Amino acid sequence: VRVGTVNAATVPLLTPAIRQFRESHPSTQVEVIGAQQAGIHRALLEGSFDLGLVNYLEGDDKPPELETTPLLRGRGVVCMRPDSPLAQRAAITVSDLRDETLIAMRSGYVMHRYVHRLLHDQVPAFSYSTDGAEMGKLMVAEGLGLTVLPDFSVIGDPLEQSGVITWRPLADDDTEVQLVIQRVRSGTPPSAASDLHDIFVERAGAYAAANLQAAP
Repeated sequence: VRVGTVNAATVPLLTPAIRQFRESHPSTQVEVIGAQQAGIHRALLEGSFDLGLVNYLEGDDKPPELETTPLLRGRGVVCMRPDSPLAQRAAITVSDLRDETLIAMRSGYVMHRYVHRLLHDQVPAFSYSTDGAEMGKLMVAEGLGLTVLPDFSVIGDPLEQSGVITWRPLADDDTEVQLVIQRVRSGTPPSAASDLHDIFVERAGAYAAANLQAAP
């Protein structure tokens, strides 16, 4: 089973889902491929991916040829080290972000578009860019700056649970960020891919109930 992912909620959702799948399908290989949303859509339609995990912003159109199932709904949050001066605040404003070194996602990721919309394209000159939330969180942990991610990419992450990184909500933006799982509508998917799809839906519900009401 080949799964394309934009690397959102990798540790709290993707890894547990695959672990659960392996318990019932020990002889089935799972291949996880990191890619941008456009590449995942293309691979799904070409048949080289069975499932795709991608993010959308509130109001985005979904490809009609793909079946889209919501997994997690969240909000953008600012991810930082606990020793950051901003960690003393209950919420972070857009003005606060303009004075900080930002680690942004590369063009082609939904959170790249989110940050540019949030800052009205006034992105700090000395920001970094990277692929996916996992690398962004590691760069935050190393003290390179702050990043803006969906809350479900931060809450429950081992770096957050161990106190290496923390998060604060955005004070002046409530745009919903959605993580969905997609597959092609036509044809009959392999039973193993269908089983993994259902496990993702199940695990997402459990994660959301346990974590997404938490506060820092």
